[in-house]
Amino acid sequence: MFRKILLAAGTAAVLALAACGSSSDDKSGDSGSTPAASKLIVIITPSPDNVFFKAEQDAAAAQAKKLGYETLVLSHDDDPTKQSQEIDTAISRKAAAIILDNAGADASVAAIQRAKDAKIPTFLIDREINKTDVAVAQIVSNNAQGAGLGGQEFAKLMGNKGEYAELTGKPTDTNAGVRSQGYHGVLDQFPDLKMVAQQSANWDQAEALQKTQTILQAHPNIKGIIAGNDTMALGAWAAVQAAKKDIVVVGFDGSPDVVSSILKNGIKATVLQPASKISEMAVDQADAYIKNGKADQPEKQSVDCVLVNPDNAKQVNNFAVTTS
Repeated sequence: MFRKILLAAGTAAVLALAACGSSSDDKSGDSGSTPAASKLIVIITPSPDNVFFKAEQDAAAAQAKKLGYETLVLSHDDDPTKQSQEIDTAISRKAAAIILDNAGADASVAAIQRAKDAKIPTFLIDREINKTDVAVAQIVSNNAQGAGLGGQEFAKLMGNKGEYAELTGKPTDTNAGVRSQGYHGVLDQFPDLKMVAQQSANWDQAEALQKTQTILQAHPNIKGIIAGNDTMALGAWAAVQAAKKDIVVVGFDGSPDVVSSILKNGIKATVLQPASKISEMAVDQADAYIKNGKADQPEKQSVDCVLVNPDNAKQVNNFAVTTS
């Protein structure tokens, strides 16, 4: 009898511990046993110090909460090792889905595959990876289309002639190459436009400032600088101002700082990526996948960009152009 009492007590203790281990935020409702973790969406982006990535985080988290999910927002700082650890965290938390702006087109594949193997779907935003059928969705801005817009505006601002420099993004980021190719698809058609320098500033403002200073010293007759993102455009513009030169600067992203500069007759134009819209699309598609067990959209999806210049800069707010 004494032994039976001990066994009963042990069983009760195990059940009590299991109950304590359950999430107090479990909103699954019925006894059917949907675990608390199935209501968690993990959002991983580069550093929110960049307002573009902050907009992604905010929009994705707001949409997820609107749909009844809990969120865990993380930043990999463009470090694939850190990103891998964060995806492992999502796996260990048994997340329902991952929304990811990845840290490298090749370096991210293995970690996303691990999530897939753990039956956790990943929805990529902003940046693609160099493999299909690993992520459920890859939702990106139409970088080729956007770069074409930026290239056309830059050529127009340059009067279709003169020396210019290009600042490119991280070589490991697919977007960097696509945007550069898009720019040159336009600019190379003008024989009097001459690129005298092309350097990577790795999407970084401080590096863009330093690289631009060096370029301006080596090529004093430069008339324009076209950058692969707004962060680098801001660095280039700071160098141009310090040198007291009249140089056309064009960026890509549609960031608030660059839009403000456009309104002050500083940077001349940018190409707006609809960061918030893309993030919301990813969450909506994750929600549909969680509920239905299958994707309701093709894996590769692109959203057109919008040219921003003095004509419409006042209508831009948080990476969106209002029509009212």
